[in-house]
Amino acid sequence: MTKNAVGFCNFVGVLELNDAPIEDAYESIFDQYEKVVIQALATSFGLDFLVQDRYGGDVDTVHNVRKIGKDPNMEYKNKQNADDYANRGDYDSSAYHKDKRYVKINARETAKKEEGKLKDSYTGEKVARNAKMDLDHAISAKEIHDDPGRVLAEIDGEELANCEENLNPTDRSINRSMGKDDMEAYLIKWKEQQPARQTRIKELKEKSKLSDKERKELNKLESLEKINPALMRKKYEAARKAYDAKVNRVYYTSKKFWKDTGIASAKLGISMGLRQALGLVFTEIWFTVRDAIFKCKQGTGSLFDAIAKAVKQGLNNAKKKFKTIWQKFIEGAVAGVLSSLVTTLANIFFTTAKNTIKIIRESFASLTRAFNILFVNPDDYPLGDKFVEAAKVLSTGASVVAGSMVAELLRKTPMGAIPVVGDIVPTFCNVLVTGIMSCSFLHFFDRNKMLRKAVAWLNKRPCIDNFTASLKKQAELLTRYLSELMRIDFDLLKRQEEDFSFAAKRLAACRTAKEVNGCLHSVYRRLNLSLPWRGYENLDAFMNDKNSRLVFE
Repeated sequence: MTKNAVGFCNFVGVLELNDAPIEDAYESIFDQYEKVVIQALATSFGLDFLVQDRYGGDVDTVHNVRKIGKDPNMEYKNKQNADDYANRGDYDSSAYHKDKRYVKINARETAKKEEGKLKDSYTGEKVARNAKMDLDHAISAKEIHDDPGRVLAEIDGEELANCEENLNPTDRSINRSMGKDDMEAYLIKWKEQQPARQTRIKELKEKSKLSDKERKELNKLESLEKINPALMRKKYEAARKAYDAKVNRVYYTSKKFWKDTGIASAKLGISMGLRQALGLVFTEIWFTVRDAIFKCKQGTGSLFDAIAKAVKQGLNNAKKKFKTIWQKFIEGAVAGVLSSLVTTLANIFFTTAKNTIKIIRESFASLTRAFNILFVNPDDYPLGDKFVEAAKVLSTGASVVAGSMVAELLRKTPMGAIPVVGDIVPTFCNVLVTGIMSCSFLHFFDRNKMLRKAVAWLNKRPCIDNFTASLKKQAELLTRYLSELMRIDFDLLKRQEEDFSFAAKRLAACRTAKEVNGCLHSVYRRLNLSLPWRGYENLDAFMNDKNSRLVFE
């Protein structure tokens, strides 16, 4: 048989479709720790300048703009919104009180009073036909005019001030005693003045005769005393609820808000994607440079030349990992978009501090990577290892969040007010806590015996990922098998197959031992094979020599 045929048979005989021995994944555990921590620190601290967190997020919300001027850290995120508020115009009381909606509702309530069907909104009592009544703005017209939320939503102030929910008929004395105070401030003052008011009412009633001025004073004080605070608050709360609902509905469904939200999400998505991708590139460069420095330490070349070559080599290594870098960019971009949307949503209800925004950002970065590992599984981890890798990602993100919280707490201490030290110490503690927690979590996941047993058990469980990984491995082995087949001389193999088939047919036709013997000699000659008793005249001569040996080639 030729070498090609023998090689083919040997290959078929020894090739087994099973996995090669897997290298111990934890042989260089410290290097793995270093890689994870360096990448986390590089992205979370070294490249954080790519992501500018702003107090209150990146999109103006009704809640936040109403804090401008009250909160020194709050400012408009969109300059156009700031210009719109500055150019809102001066408050004109007559324009609000001559508005057609105000006039119409006032005429209707006056007609009800004359019919004896009108009730005072703030006392709950029926209004006398000859009583002097006003139509009060539960939320004052000036407050509405100067409301940054109303201007942000681009709603006409007169429309909001003169709606049904905001106009309440009440005694003129009550309305005009309120002045510019809002409802709650007025009720507090009303409660404080109640003892003095009741004393004065008693004094006036004890007089046998009152002047016109005193009579008017008594009527006013008695009207004020009839105020029902619970009813008054209820009217105000209903007006405030309707007012805020309309402002929020108009603004948060507007193109302006969604445009700003989209731009902010896109910017943060690109920034986060770039940060994650560069973090991987810089990590690759760092490890290449580190190895070069170790070699120089052993006296194998110039340090600076080695570093320069290592940086270049690190960039080349990063280029080879373009797919992985692109994947990191996508992960970061998705995390950035989601964190921006969540931050904007949160700022609709409350103001987020810079540290809170960073926590949201880092949390989504970790969650996105973990989601990718659990549901996409680009590295084909078995079931147990997949959960462990996702847990590592989440724990590293949690470490960054914990470090940020520690830094924020330190900045709020007296030490945070010390120049230079107030910036250096919190940052150092931030990095230290992040690094220590990351290493501790990684050590736990890799060395805990109970966890490793659980992972090993899960890895044996059948799942779609295991099946997919197995198919990929079998495809790889089949590719190797086919590549070996491609080296075989198929024409020669076909001729040999024909020769063996011919020999088998001749042997089958033999009837005597002599015929078999002659047939075998013929086959040997045709295949150009050497007889195993070469050197002897015949088999009998070979068998008569006790020192003879059969030799097969």
